[in-house]
Amino acid sequence: MKVLVVGGAGYIGSHMVKALHADGADVITLDDLSSGHADAVLHGQVVRGSIADTALLQRVFSAHRFDAVMHFASFIQVGESVRDPAPYYRNNVLNTQNLLEAMLAHGVKRFVFSSTAAVFGEPAYTPIDEKHPLAPINPYGWSKLMVEQMLQDYRRAYGMASVCLRYFNAAGADPDGELGERHEPETHLIPLVLQAAAGRRPHITIFGDDYDTLDGTCVRDYVHVTDLCSAHLLALRRLTAGDAGGRFNLGNGEGFSVQQVIATARQVTGRDIPVRVESRREGDPARLVADAGEARRILGWAPRHADLAAIIRDAWAWERRSSP
Repeated sequence: MKVLVVGGAGYIGSHMVKALHADGADVITLDDLSSGHADAVLHGQVVRGSIADTALLQRVFSAHRFDAVMHFASFIQVGESVRDPAPYYRNNVLNTQNLLEAMLAHGVKRFVFSSTAAVFGEPAYTPIDEKHPLAPINPYGWSKLMVEQMLQDYRRAYGMASVCLRYFNAAGADPDGELGERHEPETHLIPLVLQAAAGRRPHITIFGDDYDTLDGTCVRDYVHVTDLCSAHLLALRRLTAGDAGGRFNLGNGEGFSVQQVIATARQVTGRDIPVRVESRREGDPARLVADAGEARRILGWAPRHADLAAIIRDAWAWERRSSP
């Protein structure tokens, strides 16, 4: 099987390239390297460029007979999407349509899409299942939901089979130590906490300690990046078997508070982690936890790295290996 991985030089995409190679796939990565890293692509060919470039897409699809496409190349910073939404709609929606049009033009009709729990907005209940109302509260979430809707319409009109995988909080690093998070700037809690443990940050900031949770801090569902990759492989196999696809939540089904993450990181690292408490950020729900029962039942997915300490341990090994 030959798979095009768009955004394969990024955090999740690079882990996916490794997983696909281990599964026997022939992988081509397309990435403009605006936030990804060429040295994170451990297998297969790397084509540098953007899916905004329709001529490049034409050349790539003409040069290779792809069986499927996986798409990870999105802008993902929620706050930035509120301050400046135009790039999010342009990149996450319009550029994705360029990719889908190129696929259709070359007869490629299997697509696995990296979506997000942000399509749900403020939770009406938790844990959140696929029947939960879809009501994004920021342009990032809306851009992902627009693509989900586009894929539903393309399936009906053009026979394009697709799976949308809604991540909750991607975390951790390659257990072999070859890959990990390298965002710039970093916005994810666990690497920020570990940078504070390593002395690369003076402290970790907690935004609000007065939520209606066990310890007053926000609760999130952390899912190991390699478990996300296993879900993508299962989704691809389902599409290859002739299934029309679907939408699935990916999470462990268990939430951990910011304070619990910090406490676990102290245990794993053996380091002190200074903390500063500031006021709440607008749009931060108190609790976001997934009901991933559909992914378990239909895809046969089962997270193997659900323990928070194990997730942080892998991330800490990467932090120590990759820090200056």
